[in-house]
Amino acid sequence: MSGEVKKICCLGTGTMGPGIAFSFALAGHSVQIYGRTPAKIELALKRIGDIADTFLANGLVNPDDIPRITGRINGVTNLREAVADADFVIESIVEDLAVKRRFFAEIEEYCTKNTVLASNTSGLSPTAIAADLKHSERFVVTHFWNPPHLMPLVEVVPGAKTAAATVDFASQLLEQAGKKPVVLNREILGFIGNRLQFAMLREALALVESGVASKEAVDATVKYALGRRLATTGPLESADLGGLDVFYSISDYLIKDLCSSPEVPTLLRETVESGKLGAKSGSGFYEWDAERLRKIIRQRENNLLEWLKKDKLNVR
Repeated sequence: MSGEVKKICCLGTGTMGPGIAFSFALAGHSVQIYGRTPAKIELALKRIGDIADTFLANGLVNPDDIPRITGRINGVTNLREAVADADFVIESIVEDLAVKRRFFAEIEEYCTKNTVLASNTSGLSPTAIAADLKHSERFVVTHFWNPPHLMPLVEVVPGAKTAAATVDFASQLLEQAGKKPVVLNREILGFIGNRLQFAMLREALALVESGVASKEAVDATVKYALGRRLATTGPLESADLGGLDVFYSISDYLIKDLCSSPEVPTLLRETVESGKLGAKSGSGFYEWDAERLRKIIRQRENNLLEWLKKDKLNVR
């Protein structure tokens, strides 16, 4: 695969772009990362250097690997130059359908007829994003999870006109880069991961809103029970291990008692309307000062790095 793919272009220098660029460079690919200004490129390259240092500190790369990996990544501020001869272009810009649609229509004018175009959208319709493309058969969603350099899963989602060859190309490229691609049979808003995540969030908020339990109790239940088990067995495997007759009996009385409201949960709406947006604003369901935020991000990163080390051992 690496012999066929000569250059990958990552569009976007924010939360996702640097980690995606690092992942492909780590796999041996030449990568262009596009940003609108030199300052944004500088910040992205610094972030990539920090990621490389983290991998080195955790034994995931060797010291001699670092200059080779980072040397494969080039920052570009000219969009035409960035995508002109790329084999694979992945976009990680603002999660706005109209913006993404216009962006891809422009990109298509600059790239070759064989370039595969991909969006890192978290849940928008690939058919809608590709609506203005002349060749939407070469467009696919490849949804990386944050942080992309530490999370193996990538959801590969075809649109209505996506060619099977495009899906195969993207899946093989991701697998070669050490990722775990999962291919959806058809598109659906939110894909697999966010639909599961938001189903859990809806029930979690309902439990808190109704006074059944505190937010701390709900989070602890997931962290110290569900989260630990689901890291090894998914929900369907867990049901098999627990016994489908048991899950059937529980479903018979519990399913109808779960929250099924089609509305945005009241607690979420009221919290946002009050200006509490979570860690980014310093307050959400919890209060976030700088130290607490650093601590939990560090803990999450350390846990994910331990999983990467285990993954590396398992493939030897």
